[in-house]
Amino acid sequence: MDIFCCRLLDTVFAIFLGLCLALLLLFFKSFFWKQDIRARNLPRGSEGWPLLGETLAFLSPHRSNSLGSFLQDHCSRYGKVFKSHLFGSPTIVSCDHELNTFVLQNEERLFQASYPKPMHGILGKYSLLVVSGDLHKKLRSVAVNFVTASKSSSEFHRCVDRLSVSMLESWKGRQQVAFCKEAKMFALSLMVKTLLSIEPEDPRARKILADFLTYMKGFVSLPLYIPGTPYAMAVKARARLSSTVREIIEERRRTGSAAGLKKGDFMDVILGKEELNEEEMVSIVLDILLGGYETTATLMALIVFFLAHEPASLLQLKEEHLAIRRKKGSEEPLNGEDYKQMEYTNDVICEALRCGNVVKFVHRKALQDVELKGLIIPSGWKVFPIFVGTHLDLTLHENPMKFDPLRWKDKAISKKVMPFGGGLRLCPGAELARLIIAFFLHHLVLSFKPDDFPIAYPYVEFKRDLVLEIEPTENHS
Repeated sequence: MDIFCCRLLDTVFAIFLGLCLALLLLFFKSFFWKQDIRARNLPRGSEGWPLLGETLAFLSPHRSNSLGSFLQDHCSRYGKVFKSHLFGSPTIVSCDHELNTFVLQNEERLFQASYPKPMHGILGKYSLLVVSGDLHKKLRSVAVNFVTASKSSSEFHRCVDRLSVSMLESWKGRQQVAFCKEAKMFALSLMVKTLLSIEPEDPRARKILADFLTYMKGFVSLPLYIPGTPYAMAVKARARLSSTVREIIEERRRTGSAAGLKKGDFMDVILGKEELNEEEMVSIVLDILLGGYETTATLMALIVFFLAHEPASLLQLKEEHLAIRRKKGSEEPLNGEDYKQMEYTNDVICEALRCGNVVKFVHRKALQDVELKGLIIPSGWKVFPIFVGTHLDLTLHENPMKFDPLRWKDKAISKKVMPFGGGLRLCPGAELARLIIAFFLHHLVLSFKPDDFPIAYPYVEFKRDLVLEIEPTENHS
């Protein structure tokens, strides 16, 4: 009996061991089969140098109304979707409109915002660009409420109108102006006035401008924290900006409590948000400042650049604004009803966004293996939807390199252009930026002769600040 039991145990153990080995073999076979499928279905591409990958080539400056040599080379060799190694991670780069739309529309389900860790030192841990889930919804709602209230506010309309006229008045007697500098000062003056109740002549306004210029230089630079590098300087600039905003919040909190009064402006609104801690307050103010300042100023410069090279478009824009002005008093400020009549102006703005590409790409990460169009995006890989790739796509746009606002008469084009992103992270300030620029253009449509072109770093910049030769503002009315 003992011998029988021993043999039975040996047999059971052998069967058990065989089953384990079979299951193990099946697991490894399945694992390697999946890995093989993933490898075979990955987009083609290259990885570049160890550690650095192809990051330096990807960030190489180029004209913002072009793909640039890196994308042109890779798209011609590998197609509109290719693999690379950027910012320290394996990355799928997409210039394909369908894939880009899919990625943006599946935010928080299949993909998630994922900026390189070093960029968090510049952005801050509560930035709308890096937070997700309920925190993102909470902070974004503050930005959306600000935009909605401003867009419909007659006081905000008068502020934009007044600052626009003031800038043009300051040009009298000058033969040339560096428009980029003027546009940045205009946009920042408007934002600090609206958000922080700081007048443009306040020394703190110029301090904020100086820090924002440093901040933007390091925003997309190589993330090396070495003293003197753009990244290190940007981290310090962000800390100074946070300190400035924190001081203003504390000052408002003290003066508001002492006076027992509320102005009802944005600062009072966020101070009344009990669900926001101080770091979140500072972060949302900086996010709105960044969006309102950088996007607005850059887009203003792009529009001026493109109009200078398309006199027919400039003439049509002038005619629209002259028609609006004829119905108003010579110094009567613009209002919301005037904005509704600026149809061609909005087409000009949309076309400048398509051609100029204020935002070149965004950072996303796959939360699981994703298959689309026969290609695999592995879980954990970064995905870069490249907006310029679709905005200048010959298969989507006729003569895509030409600045032609009339193409926007075809309403279907709006589905082929995504200058402000899409999905849950669609820029909340897009409409407000349009209104600000439309009001400014109303006062600006005079004769100018720029001699410069926009460069993408991948943020957009003009090397010589877009110098304009100007004519007297009296012709405006």
